[in-house]
Amino acid sequence: MNLAKAAFKAAYGLSSELPACDRPEIVFSGRSNVGKSSLINRLCNRKSLARVSATPGKTATINFYDVDGAYFVDLPGYGYAKVARGERQRWDKLINTYFASARGGVLLVQLLDCRHDPSADDMQMLEYLRHYGIRFIVALTKADKLKMSQLEPALEHFRALCEPYGCRDVVLTSADSGFGVDKLLVMLNEHVREAEGE
Repeated sequence: MNLAKAAFKAAYGLSSELPACDRPEIVFSGRSNVGKSSLINRLCNRKSLARVSATPGKTATINFYDVDGAYFVDLPGYGYAKVARGERQRWDKLINTYFASARGGVLLVQLLDCRHDPSADDMQMLEYLRHYGIRFIVALTKADKLKMSQLEPALEHFRALCEPYGCRDVVLTSADSGFGVDKLLVMLNEHVREAEGE
């Protein structure tokens, strides 16, 4: 993928608006403020392709980015308590409809903060991915906040934790420093090549 060509395509707030799947899709999932938009921007080497907000729960739509024949798909963050119940139900329906539609060639990147064990909402998402057989890898965010001696133990801890849910791989990343982003990009490119060959 030539990420220099990345461009915002559309934001969808209703399940009825979601487009048909006609190309490989790489989906970014995680709790509010875990750094999905920041990681997308770092992958594409752009400062403001994906809008970054300091306010949790700000992304209330599924945002599609056209990335050289594939889509990056930014899901609404989950787990923010101050979101109104009706809004949360809309998000749930939106995400469920996305995965329930015929979407071959999807790889989900589940973002988890490497400094903390997964939250109850994170574990619920891992169970959701396992239950529906969704292909996914885990990107551990904020690796720059750990000491060098903590990186490998954190990686092994999360590998052991996520493997029972069908996780294909785990990679440490930092949107701030760029740590691990090249390795993640290799995984994403491999997925796109596989999906295009299906």
